[in-house]
Amino acid sequence: MKTEDHFLRTAIALAHANATAGGRPFGAVVVRGGEIVATGVNDVIGSHDPTAHAELAAIRAASQALGSADLSACAVFASGHPCPMCMAAMRLAGIGSVTYAYSNEDGEPHGLSTAALRAELARPFSEQSMTIRHVPARLDTCPDLYGEWRRWQDARLTG
Repeated sequence: MKTEDHFLRTAIALAHANATAGGRPFGAVVVRGGEIVATGVNDVIGSHDPTAHAELAAIRAASQALGSADLSACAVFASGHPCPMCMAAMRLAGIGSVTYAYSNEDGEPHGLSTAALRAELARPFSEQSMTIRHVPARLDTCPDLYGEWRRWQDARLTG
């Protein structure tokens, strides 16, 4: 049976290969039932997409492979400490556990830590560096977007 160490080493090998190819040193695997369902590497540099993180790529691939956005039976093994965006995505997907090899402290001297971002996001909106505002705008033709969506969903389910 494959162990946590095997999955972490697989994520690290993906990260190493990605870094060797000019990418960032991050890799991730999604595991279900002791088997790798999907893998991903960081493609921020190549894609010019700041959301192209290894964990997100692996989650997207796993969702496609399993035909479901519900990954509650899965675990993620990542080469590095997942950033807040990736942690949120894993929670939204229902991932049951996350294990990583390199900490934010390991990455800090190399500019690869997200600890400062994590601390910033923990502050109240009014104290963050980005302006965050709630403006309750509505369409005249659909004043209750969420309620309308729920009715559409209910109608689809009942046929």
